[in-house]
Formats: sequence, structure tokens, C-alpha cells
Amino acid sequence: MIVEYIRYAIDEPRQASFQSAYEQAADALDGSEHCVDYELSRCVDDPGSFILRIGWDSVEGHMQGFRQSTAFREFFQAIRPYVHDISEMRHYVVTLSGGATHG
Repeated sequence: MIVEYIRYAIDEPRQASFQSAYEQAADALDGSEHCVDYELSRCVDDPGSFILRIGWDSVEGHMQGFRQSTAFREFFQAIRPYVHDISEMRHYVVTLSGGATHG
């Protein structure tokens, strides 16, 4: 599994619409055979900072499978107004995990 992190800086007047856009975009993620899981988190210390974490079956599954699908077009249509607010979008490999849910 590969984890994609997308960091956003969203000004206060647009935060509610941003979260609504991702609720709509979630349908496309839910429908993708390549998406393992996802979560959108808002920073407590800096409420304009959001991180979207998406688990993908592989980089290829994300970049060729999802990105070339109808689901991606639906996803992108929902989040398009926020693309310029992205400060990072990268794939990572998990090297360590733990906690009560991993035991």
C-alpha cells in the first residue's frame, strides 16, 4: 500500500465549502477499486491547515487506474476550486505503524 498526503492551506471563509467539496469527492474515492482508505484532517493549532491522507493499492493504481477513470473526473470536479491551495502532494511508503488499532 502507498499513502498519498495532500496538504492544503484554506482561508477561513472557504473552509466549510472545502469540507463539503471533499464530502462530495469522497463518493469517487469510495467507488475506486484502487482506494484503500482515506481521511481528511483539520489542524487544531492552525485551523486553515488540512491534510488529506489517501491509502492506495499502489502508485500505479493511483496514477494509472484512478487518474484515468471516470471516478477521477468526478473527484477532480468537486475539488477543482482548491487545487491552488495545495502546498504538498506526495506518495509515501509506511515504514512504521503502531497503536491500539494495529496490535
